[in-house]
Amino acid sequence: MVLNGSHGEGGGALLRTALSVAALTQQPVRVHNVRGGMRTPGINSEDLCFIRALGLSCLASMQGDDLGSNDLTFVPGRAPRSLNHRLDITEFEKGTVPGNALIVAHALLPVLARAGAYSRLIVHGETYNPNTLSFDAFERVTLAAHRRQGLYAYANHVMAGFGYGARGEIGFEVEPSALSGFDWSTRGALRRIGAVVATADLQDSVGQRGVAHLERLFAGEPFESRQGRREVLPKLDVEAEAVEVRSRGPGAFVTIWAEFEQSIGHGTAMGARGVKIETVVENALDGFLPWFKSEATVDPFLADQLLLPAALAEGATTYTTSRVTQRLITMAWVIKQFLPIHITVFGRDGEPGKVSISR
Repeated sequence: MVLNGSHGEGGGALLRTALSVAALTQQPVRVHNVRGGMRTPGINSEDLCFIRALGLSCLASMQGDDLGSNDLTFVPGRAPRSLNHRLDITEFEKGTVPGNALIVAHALLPVLARAGAYSRLIVHGETYNPNTLSFDAFERVTLAAHRRQGLYAYANHVMAGFGYGARGEIGFEVEPSALSGFDWSTRGALRRIGAVVATADLQDSVGQRGVAHLERLFAGEPFESRQGRREVLPKLDVEAEAVEVRSRGPGAFVTIWAEFEQSIGHGTAMGARGVKIETVVENALDGFLPWFKSEATVDPFLADQLLLPAALAEGATTYTTSRVTQRLITMAWVIKQFLPIHITVFGRDGEPGKVSISR
């Protein structure tokens, strides 16, 4: 199998998906123009950490598994087996873009779930960053959604890594899992709204102020969005908690999510020097509300996270998303290059859509 790494979104998701499905189906693959759609093409430290771990699981022979490489050949030598290892993204940096510990852990998850034995990993890298997977969203939303698919994994936060190039640490365990399809065409009843205000090396009052502000907003106090709109939330109970995390430096991060009978989604925001925690809370709501106010069953980020396990599962899967992304479309295309499966993404990039998967 030969794939052009600049196809569609042309980023790391294409590479990770291709290698994961190659490992699971025991098909060799070559990806050229790796990350060809990105401003910085070529294999980065996050990719390389994932590639080496995956290669170890299935004893793959590889060519081009180097930082900056634009061409990678990956030939699995056996069916994937469990891992019990420490992975450190920062050891591969050497001037390249650092990486996210949660991205690496999540990319390995569908493979390790099919490895037939328990896996235990320690992963070093960023754990809180804007516009990417963060620890509380991973633990409370991503892994919760995967459990609905029959995929069981657990994470614990050993050390927070706030921001670009941070060296946090997570523990990650994956059970052998039997994946099953699900029908999330409609949300069902609201079960709960939750929130975590995570802080490190800040006054205790900062986290408590964030929680208090969330409670006021969900009691109907208006606020102004980043787009300048006056927002008033429906009066709902929110289970918000302030959490002090270990870290090598100060930081703040807010995660808000809602869980329905057949639906889950979230929004996040990261603090910055000079920005009040109340503003960070409102920024997280800006990311949460477009999904929450829609009828979609998963948010745009979860839509692509669910895709590969759903393609591997027994039975059909259906879910809707508040926004189709180019990443989702690209991942669906990659999976179909390896598997005789029907994956249909209804909706255009940037618009609400639906995902249907069947064999």
